[in-house]
Amino acid sequence: MSIPQSGGGPIERHEQLAEYLADGCKPKEDWRIGTEHEKFGYCKDTLNPIPYEGERSVLAVLEGLRDSYGWQPITEGEYLIGLQKDGANVSLEPGGQLELSGAPLETIHETCDEVNTHLREVKDIADKVGVGFIGLGAAPIWTHDQMPMMPKGRYKLMNEYMDRVGTMGKTMMYRTCTVQVNLDFATEADMVQKMRVALALQPVATALFANSPFIDGKPNGHKSWRSRVWRDLDPARTGMLPFVFEDGFGFEAWVQYALDVPMYFVYRDGKYIDALGQSFRDFMKGELPALPGETPTLSDWADHLTTIFPEARVKKFIEMRGADGGPWRRLCALPALWVGLTYDQTALDAAWDLAKGWDAETREALRVGASEQALDAQVGNINMRDLARQVLDIAREGLKARAKPGAGGMIPDERHFLHALEDSVEDGRVPADELLQRYHGGWDGDISRIYAEYCY
Repeated sequence: MSIPQSGGGPIERHEQLAEYLADGCKPKEDWRIGTEHEKFGYCKDTLNPIPYEGERSVLAVLEGLRDSYGWQPITEGEYLIGLQKDGANVSLEPGGQLELSGAPLETIHETCDEVNTHLREVKDIADKVGVGFIGLGAAPIWTHDQMPMMPKGRYKLMNEYMDRVGTMGKTMMYRTCTVQVNLDFATEADMVQKMRVALALQPVATALFANSPFIDGKPNGHKSWRSRVWRDLDPARTGMLPFVFEDGFGFEAWVQYALDVPMYFVYRDGKYIDALGQSFRDFMKGELPALPGETPTLSDWADHLTTIFPEARVKKFIEMRGADGGPWRRLCALPALWVGLTYDQTALDAAWDLAKGWDAETREALRVGASEQALDAQVGNINMRDLARQVLDIAREGLKARAKPGAGGMIPDERHFLHALEDSVEDGRVPADELLQRYHGGWDGDISRIYAEYCY
């Protein structure tokens, strides 16, 4: 989750809210790719989650990255809560999950190199302190009570709020991990088309990346439990957003939606001020109970936008949010999928042609089906595996048209990053299927085997 944002100075006109989003518009030659991924840390001897402090801890890993690899510290009060270097950030999720928020890079070759470098650095430090990291969509064994809370004011407020608005908010915070990609848009119209494709086809990503079939030490009946969690978190800030598909959608429509999402906090002088459930509309009028008489800045607006959690969201870029965290190879496949679908106009048009006839009920049913059955889902006459095959065909052509070479020109484009997903469509098996097969087979019901066999 995000660190405090630097959006700008006082908001003096309502129009500034949409202008803030529109400032993200870029010519195609300036489009970039930002990949984020989270992973669980655990103590190798006990297989318990790592705490914030101690010999085997999140802090030990952060300090090791700082001291050995030149990362600069990010602090909140007395606590080291993150790192930054070369446009990238390492940050902490509420339960100690370690996240890389990558720099905006031009090609998937570059973003994959960044991921690989990060994981090698993390493994080096983790091995020295007796810690392991694993990429899964949900913690397979640990209970909620076993999870530590990271010392970030934002998380303390969210923790207190979650039970008021849903049943799975704390599960999301402490026991799930994702991989995301952040992509640019050229114009408002381009943003609209990309958001519609992003939301409509997000269930395909959920299915292809499904990797959370266990919770509380046993199978949970879903292939992506992480996706199931998001369906019962807080309806005011999650979901498939039917309004995005309505005539007239654009930056101002997103502003109106965001203004109606209840606030979490206001960040002032290094501290998070409780504004739980309060209204940004009231804040605009100087009537926020948490800060009576004070009006917001663009930085407050930027912070508020980070507290909205639909399957895809708009900031100054678009975030694709539907995939489980997973194995090393799939961390590069997610940006390949969405770049292939959205960074070439012919591919983007073809992707929208696939989905434009669906209604809101169909899109939601695909979301549920992906969570429960991944590529085996069937919604009306839509077979998820067949749909995924069509989506990958479009993405492949989009990457071919981009023609971004790698390895000094020896690799002609970025299509090979899709191979892991193509393998899944070919045999119908996603990571969750492999995990369940092992659980019922060679593991003989012992989920703890997952740590040694799937550790980064």
